[in-house]
Formats: sequence, structure tokens, C-alpha cells
Amino acid sequence: MKLKDKIIIEALRQFSIKGFMATSTADIINAVGTSKGGLYNHFKNKEQLFLDVLHHARTIWRERNLAGVETIERPVDKIKHILMNYKDHYLADSNTFPGGCIFINLTVELSDQCPHLAAEVRDGFNRFKFMLRRFFEQERSAGMLKDNVDIEGVVEVVFSGLLGACVMYTADKSKSNLNQAVGALTAYIDSICIS
Repeated sequence: MKLKDKIIIEALRQFSIKGFMATSTADIINAVGTSKGGLYNHFKNKEQLFLDVLHHARTIWRERNLAGVETIERPVDKIKHILMNYKDHYLADSNTFPGGCIFINLTVELSDQCPHLAAEVRDGFNRFKFMLRRFFEQERSAGMLKDNVDIEGVVEVVFSGLLGACVMYTADKSKSNLNQAVGALTAYIDSICIS
């Protein structure tokens, strides 16, 4: 593995546990076993490292959460598949993300301290909500959503419910509670659809 990749992976782990602000470049350098020059040959500064880590984390998110979605025909089933992937393949990876979902952790930490970096993280949330909205609109176009369903409200419930489940799982590591939360979101989605 290249040094740049090792630095990104270690920074991802440390940002996940301690956050961006509390992780020093010295922490990363020591964990990787490199020098300041080794780090700064690849990254102009800590902010550039952050952006590369964020890109890497998004790649992992897409690979894990969207795996198999392209083989599913019904849009609402794609959403339920993403929820299961999130629970079973993304959150379950305590090696890559020992502190839980890095996106939630960073957004909370950075929103007041580094708003421009928090905006970078929130961009991913907005894209995820756009994808959910698109799938629910496709479901409506196919005549499979109940008439009174407010898609914007449904997107917020699913998105917020998933983030809430993630926060609680990070806090208590209870797979039972996580399964229950994701099961409740799936049941909610089923309740607004026409079978």
C-alpha cells in the first residue's frame, strides 16, 4: 500500500474516533510511522488531508451501501436494500470507522468550528436525500405510493431515522436496537406503499 493511502486510512480512523480538530498531524504521522515530510509530500495541509479522507469515506459509503442496488427493480425496494446495507455492511465495520459514522461525527463537530468543512460533509447528506427523493418519485410515477404521501416529509423521516439509528448505535453498540430501528423504518416505508 502506498504511503498516501496509509495516511488517508489512518486519518479516517482517527477522525472517526477523535474528530478532525482533536486529531493532530503528529498523531497520524506516529500511527503510520512516517515523518512530517512523508505527510506533507502528499498533502498541502491538514485541510487537504481532510478532503481526501472525506472522498475516501464517500467511496466506502457508496461501495457498501449501494452494493446490489442496481439489480433491484422496484425503487422502494432499492431504498430498503440501502437501509439493510447501511446496517449490516457500513455501520458494522468498526475497523474502518471505529468511532461510528464519520459523516455524522464530523458534521456535529465542524458545524460551528469549521463551517466550510461541515458544508463539504453535508453535501453528501444532500446527495443521499436527493437519491431517496428520486426513488420515492419513481415509486409514485409507477402508481405504487399512496395518494396522500408527502415525498419531502417521507425523505426527512427516512433520512433522520437512519441518522438517529446510527447515533444510537454509535453510543450503545446494540445490534438489537439498530435492527429494531431499521426494521421500523422499513415498516414505515411499507406502510406508505401500495403492495
